[in-house]
Amino acid sequence: SAAVKFKIKKLIENEDPRNPISDDEIVENLKNTGINVARRTVAKYRKVQGIPASFMRKRQNTLSGIL
Repeated sequence: SAAVKFKIKKLIENEDPRNPISDDEIVENLKNTGINVARRTVAKYRKVQGIPASFMRKRQNTLSGIL
């Protein structure tokens, strides 16, 4: 699970701030690398790492002037 958490964090770090990837998109991305996890699992691992949901990341980026 530590490897999956790391991959989730890396995917989010490399996302386009104007169009953050959703948990469903993370699931698909992981599936393409041979890792099968549920969307709920991705959401849980994301929350444990203190990473907000995609709509909140987009809002934060908009408010901080990145967009």
